[in-house]
Amino acid sequence: MMPTPDLSNRIILVTGAGGGIGATVSRALAAHGATVALLGRGTRALERLYDSIVDAGGPEPAICHFKFESEPPEAYAQLAETLAGNFGRLDGLLHNAALLHGLTPLANLPLQEWLRAVQVNLNAPFLLTQTCLPLLKNSDDASVVFTLDGAALEGRAYYGAYGACKWAQQGLARMLARETEVNTPIRVNTIDPGPVGTQLRTTIATGTPSSDFPAPETVVPAYLHLLGPDSRGCSGKHFNAAGDCLD
Repeated sequence: MMPTPDLSNRIILVTGAGGGIGATVSRALAAHGATVALLGRGTRALERLYDSIVDAGGPEPAICHFKFESEPPEAYAQLAETLAGNFGRLDGLLHNAALLHGLTPLANLPLQEWLRAVQVNLNAPFLLTQTCLPLLKNSDDASVVFTLDGAALEGRAYYGAYGACKWAQQGLARMLARETEVNTPIRVNTIDPGPVGTQLRTTIATGTPSSDFPAPETVVPAYLHLLGPDSRGCSGKHFNAAGDCLD
């Protein structure tokens, strides 16, 4: 059983914070003392999450309204500048935002859907990581975590650009882990939460209600462990929802 982490004074940026795993992990991070920067495209969802964290007595979070599919590269630099001005550093970055239009054969996948999915699922994590690296280096102990998808990593049919990008995210994470393993405080790991009752999962399993899958709360401990100080010294690894290292 993973120990309960103390995340006091940690500053953590979470993408896809408006719902599902992102919102659930954000609430848990705050409950354990972290100040969370909530990044997402839905203003109302982020405001509801903000209110729930404050009402629960957690540190006041920050709202970062940001649309990965439409923001230009310079917007990422501006976001990093804002975070630097408000916090001076980042102790954690959770890449959790994802876009999946549905399961479609590659032969039938519209180009615009492919390009949009690549922008959200691959270009955005790269740009955000690159612009936030100076903030992560300002930390004494920084953790970058990418949420992957085991089915996509198997190369399962019909997962389209989403599947290809999750595969690429794994490569991106491993390259970054090797590039930061010397002379930086940064560790980089990936996690496959497995099937969880989120909107994305119901998009994959058409007609299956989200209640048929485990709740997002079930995967929280593994995320807290990777984003907290207890995983210090572990980098370039892939984990499942139970916190087991898969490689």
